[in-house]
Amino acid sequence: MSNSLAIIYEHPEWQKPLFAALDRRGVNYTTIDLKRAAFDPDAVPEAPLYFNQASPSAYVRGNTRAVPLCLSLMRSLEQSGARVLNGSRAFSLELSKSAQCALMKSLNIDHPRSLAFNDVEAAIEQWQGPWPALLKPEQGGSGARMFLLNSPDELRKLLREQPNLWLPDNLFLLQEYFPVDPANGIVRLEFLGGKLLYAMRVISHGAFNLCPSEVCNPTDGEGHCEVPTMKASKPVEFYAYKEVPAHAVEQASRIVAAGGLDVGGIEYLEAPGGRLIFYDVNANSNLRAPVAQDFGGFDPFERVVDYLTNEIAK
Repeated sequence: MSNSLAIIYEHPEWQKPLFAALDRRGVNYTTIDLKRAAFDPDAVPEAPLYFNQASPSAYVRGNTRAVPLCLSLMRSLEQSGARVLNGSRAFSLELSKSAQCALMKSLNIDHPRSLAFNDVEAAIEQWQGPWPALLKPEQGGSGARMFLLNSPDELRKLLREQPNLWLPDNLFLLQEYFPVDPANGIVRLEFLGGKLLYAMRVISHGAFNLCPSEVCNPTDGEGHCEVPTMKASKPVEFYAYKEVPAHAVEQASRIVAAGGLDVGGIEYLEAPGGRLIFYDVNANSNLRAPVAQDFGGFDPFERVVDYLTNEIAK
């Protein structure tokens, strides 16, 4: 093998800071761009270590075929003996919000009441939660296809008038809606190698696209991969959260371990009464350098390269 590491990716911008950090450190790596790709399952792996950086949101960029190819590639690599960080198990979990709920249920971690469905009337008949409720795709990503609905009739009308919303996975969830203090927003915890890298508060101002990448949600100006969703009154804001509760970190750590995530972001909200409601598992972590700098004075991409070089050495 001529390479120590292979990066699997799809987004044209997200991995650039990681590639730059790998170049600075002289790591011998190759890349696999899922936008136009092919692989021979009988071939010897190109590297002993692979790092999956694919995202469920590939379809919003016209790259719907990237996700199934990524899963097939990783399963073949794992069968052939290559180690894949954030491999097929972790990626499958990220692709399924219902599986995330089931995992949190098994861990006794508080999470929203949810109902997966492929038929509107079946969903309305079986939904036991209150209205308003959130409509979320089973295969999420960057807040795409998310809506806050006030009644069953709004659900019927939305999917009758926009049947393309079913694509690409043809599954939705109705999920319990929790209002949050707008000033506090939600919390995202980033993990690397099973340990907390940093925590941040995310102030949405009504947006659903909370992608922390500076490409998607820059401090100033418009993002390059904005997903058409609920209009926000202001740009999304991200702040280092140094006082993150230890019990929140502990619960998120258990999700990371049980889900097989090598690198990942776990999101929760603070509901009335002090409940911490965990609701999203992200195997593809888009790290935000200014937050890491404020949290602990470090470059998160350099930390990822530290982790990758240690794994290569193993």
